[in-house]
Amino acid sequence: MPSWSLLYLVSEWMIRLAMLIYVPQQRSAAASRTWLLLIFLLPWPGLLLYAALGRIRVPRERIVQQKRASQRIMDAQTHLRPHIVCQPPLPEYLAHLPGLAAKLGDFDVFAGTAVELLSDYQESIDRLVKDIDAAQHHVHLLTYIFAADATGNAVAEALVRAAKRGVRTRVMLDAVGSHGGLAQLAPRLRSEGVEVVAMLPVGFFRHNAARFDLRNHRKLAVIDGLVGYAGSQNIVSPDFVPGYPNEELVARITGPVVAQIQAILLADYFIETGGTLEMDRFFPEIAAAGSAAAQMLPSSPGYQRENGAELFIALIYAARERVVLTTPYFVPDEPFLAALRSATRRGVEVRLIVSSHGNQTLTQFAQRSYYEQLLTAGVHVHLYRPHFLHAKHLSVDDSIALLGSTNLDIRSFALNAEVSLILYDRDAVQRLQAVQERCLADSDELNLASWQQRPLSERVLQNLARLADSLL
Repeated sequence: MPSWSLLYLVSEWMIRLAMLIYVPQQRSAAASRTWLLLIFLLPWPGLLLYAALGRIRVPRERIVQQKRASQRIMDAQTHLRPHIVCQPPLPEYLAHLPGLAAKLGDFDVFAGTAVELLSDYQESIDRLVKDIDAAQHHVHLLTYIFAADATGNAVAEALVRAAKRGVRTRVMLDAVGSHGGLAQLAPRLRSEGVEVVAMLPVGFFRHNAARFDLRNHRKLAVIDGLVGYAGSQNIVSPDFVPGYPNEELVARITGPVVAQIQAILLADYFIETGGTLEMDRFFPEIAAAGSAAAQMLPSSPGYQRENGAELFIALIYAARERVVLTTPYFVPDEPFLAALRSATRRGVEVRLIVSSHGNQTLTQFAQRSYYEQLLTAGVHVHLYRPHFLHAKHLSVDDSIALLGSTNLDIRSFALNAEVSLILYDRDAVQRLQAVQERCLADSDELNLASWQQRPLSERVLQNLARLADSLL
C-alpha cells in the first residue's frame, strides 16, 4: 500500500502537470510564468492561491449590468450630440485618440468644460466640503478610502449637514479600502439620513460578491449635477501611512462633462445595488463653463478588456515630442514597456516621475527592478523627494492631459475599477505641465551608471519582487 508521503508527492506532480496546461490559457506569458513558478515551488499552496486569485472572475450579473449601463449611457448621448459633443482641436496625428477613448469607455468628447487643478491636499478637501455645504439637491461621492480620521470626519460632518437640509446624500465606499470608515462612520451617517453603500463587498456566500482583490479604486464626487471632482485623493488625512504623507492632484470640474462623472457614479450604484439606473433625475441642464473639451474614461474588469491600458499605450505611441508620466506605483506589463521604448526610439522625450520612497515595500522593490531597463531605453526616471507622490497624471506633447485614479501597474489596468479625465485643451495641458515641472524640480534624476552600482542584495530583492508583478 502506498505511503502518504508518496501519495502527496504524486499529487504535487499531478498539480504541476495539470496547471502547466491550464494556467497559460488566455493569459500573458509573464503572468503565466509568475503563477507557474509559484505552483512548481509550492504546488498545494499555489493551487489554493490560484483558485482564489488566479483568474479575473467577475460575477456574470455585474457584467450584464455593466453592459446595460454602457448602453444607457450611449443612448443618452445621442440626444446631446448636436449641442455639446465636439471634435477637439488636436493635431492631425492625435485626432484619432478621442474616438478611441469613446469606444473604450462609452463617453464622447464634451465641449464647454472648466477645470481647476488642486494640488494642495487640504485645499481640495476644503473645496469639497464647501461645495457639499452649498448643495441644494444631491451629493454623490465615491471613494476607495474613507477613513474615520480628522479629514474623514470633516467630510462626514458636511454630508450630515447636507442631509439635514433635505439634500439627497449618497456615499459609495470600497468595502476593503474603506473598511474602517464603514465600521466607524457609516452607522452615524445612515442614522442621519446619508445613504452609504459598500462597493464590491467580499464573502464566499454573498450574492454578486467580488474577489477581495477586485476593488473600486475610483475617487469621484458630484454636487447638484453641476460640480464634479476627479483625481487621486481619498477621504483620509495625508499622513495616514506614518512617515509617508501623500501628495495628490484633484480636478474640480464644471460644465457638461460633469454629466459623465454623474453617469459613472449612477452606473456604479446600479451595478452594486441592482436598483434603478436613474439617468433622468440627476442631470440638470448644464451650461458651458469654460473652453476645454473633455471626456471621462472609466475602466474595470466589467468591461472585459483592459481599456485603460489600451488608451495609455495608444497615447504613448501617438506622441511625437514629449510624454511625462506621474505615478506612485509603476509595475507595467510588456506592451506598456514596448510603448515607452518605441517612443524614445522615435526621438520622443519620455519622463517618468515616481516617489523616491514608497509605502508598500514589495511593490517598491518590484518597481525599482524596472529602472535600469527604462534608463537603458532612454527614459528619464525622476525620484520625487518631498512627499509620497500619490498623484496619477500624464501629458502628451502640448495637446492632451490625463489625470485620475489609475496607477501604471497591472493591478490598476486589470483588476481595479478606475477612472481618468482626459483634457484636450492647451491651457489645461499647460497647467498640468506646470505641476509636472514643479515635481521634476523637486526630484533627483537617476543616472544609469550610478544605478548599476547599487548593491547586489538590492538587485536580488528587486528581481525577486518583480516575479510577483501579476500579484501586486
